Amino acid sequence: MSTFDVSSGRVTYALKEVDADERPRERLKRHGAGALKTEELIAILFRTGLRGENVVQLAERLLRECGGLAGLARKPFSQLTRVKGVGEVKAIELQAAIELGRRVSFIAEDARPIIRTATDAINLLSDMGMLEQEIMRTILLDTKNRAVAMPTVYRGSLNTMVIRIAEIYREAVRHNCAAIVLAHNHPSGDPTPSPEDVAVTREIVQAGKILDIDVLDHLVIGAGQKFVSLKERGLGFS
Repeated sequence: MSTFDVSSGRVTYALKEVDADERPRERLKRHGAGALKTEELIAILFRTGLRGENVVQLAERLLRECGGLAGLARKPFSQLTRVKGVGEVKAIELQAAIELGRRVSFIAEDARPIIRTATDAINLLSDMGMLEQEIMRTILLDTKNRAVAMPTVYRGSLNTMVIRIAEIYREAVRHNCAAIVLAHNHPSGDPTPSPEDVAVTREIVQAGKILDIDVLDHLVIGAGQKFVSLKERGLGFS
């Protein structure tokens, strides 16, 4: 069954347009979510497709254009909304589902990522290189360097970000963490640390010593896969 979207003036095609035996929702009920392909899971979130392109086909095209699920997870909201057939509502639902998946990955203790190197940390932070706004995140670690959570502690403008040291450690203290990894992005795409980056790193490291929380590294993330480890360069760490 097709429907007419008054706001966009487009005819959309729902899951009902997919053959009954192949409808993702029916397959999920019969076989469980693990039996579904990625595009089928996305189709359940989206519910509707476009004229001449049902919702499963829309999901397949989205994955192709983004370079698979990993690329989709890194896609910023502003770019998702510009994909034909997605728009704001679908982009919101998709990013909410991706974030839930990230948070679930930290629940099972044995499955928590272990951070031994800067590259290990970057694997958890890959979406930051695509962001248009500067943010700072902390990866919270237990005594075995397993990631416990990854809160965003600051959001700034494209040019400035004011840091309050107490905010950096709020969640780390609440989770009784042994160590943290800091990371922030440079929307300009150039990950070269600024003098301010080095100065704030020095302050955060010193505060960590007082709280008995180690700062293992501070990563500055640029465009693509570019990043700089301040620890490796000896900047802000004594």
